[in-house]
Amino acid sequence: MTRSIKKISCFIISILIPLSIGFLSSILTKNSFDYYQTLIKPFFSPPGWIFAPVWTILYILMGIASYRIAKSDNSTILIKNALFFYVLQLILNFLWPILFFRFNLTFIAFIEIIILLVFIIITTLKFYNLDKFSAYLMIPYILWVSFASLLNFSIWFLNK
Repeated sequence: MTRSIKKISCFIISILIPLSIGFLSSILTKNSFDYYQTLIKPFFSPPGWIFAPVWTILYILMGIASYRIAKSDNSTILIKNALFFYVLQLILNFLWPILFFRFNLTFIAFIEIIILLVFIIITTLKFYNLDKFSAYLMIPYILWVSFASLLNFSIWFLNK
């Protein structure tokens, strides 16, 4: 395999990993979105159709950021450490919709999303130390999950 083909393959795989995680969690919660329709939602709750395109964009940005980190010329130990936190936040990202939508555990999901947000911030800081642009690519993700945390809390509060 030529070097450029290998590079392109790694880039595509880096993007497919978070997209696949999101797709898998959406499949596991597919029949649970009716539950969301029954909830009392705050006035700032976005329309349901917005979630899929926003998450798709965020997963692509995460994938690009992780690729840049994996291919950076930094210390292997620092790269592995940053990617370890990246994987942890991906696992937490995968679990949140299952807790919220499938099991209807809105308060537990709120606690989990706060932990997710902390791990996204840690990941972003570790990315920043290796490649500033990768960290900047994570900022929309931090903002969206911050908003989602507020939305999650509000839904729990309004429906408890």
